[in-house]
Amino acid sequence: METQSLVKEICPTTTQAYVKSGALLVDVREEHEVAELSFDVPSILNIPLSEFESRYLEIPKDQTLVVVGNGEGSLRAAGFLINHGYRHVLNMKHGIVRWVQRGFPIKGDPYVISSNNALGSNSSCC
Repeated sequence: METQSLVKEICPTTTQAYVKSGALLVDVREEHEVAELSFDVPSILNIPLSEFESRYLEIPKDQTLVVVGNGEGSLRAAGFLINHGYRHVLNMKHGIVRWVQRGFPIKGDPYVISSNNALGSNSSCC
């Protein structure tokens, strides 16, 4: 049986600290989603979830990774990486919706996030 590790989840605020320390964001949203709204950070790699299994080797193993998206896809991708030998992998919970709500840097139009994806303003985040 294959050994499986749990993925550590962090919030956007903690993600900001990792980014400032040199972590690479791995955005698993599809290209059309990224074209509309993206994270504005110095180190980011977009590998859509639909291509992830065939392209994951593009991701460096020697860097801290924070997998991001807009749903449970990023958690699955983070688990996949851990199960394929990546050691420093985190998942940012609540995706780009919470990132936008916290006022963190973005490129694009934040209004493309539908109200169905919006989280309540009193939702807890570090």
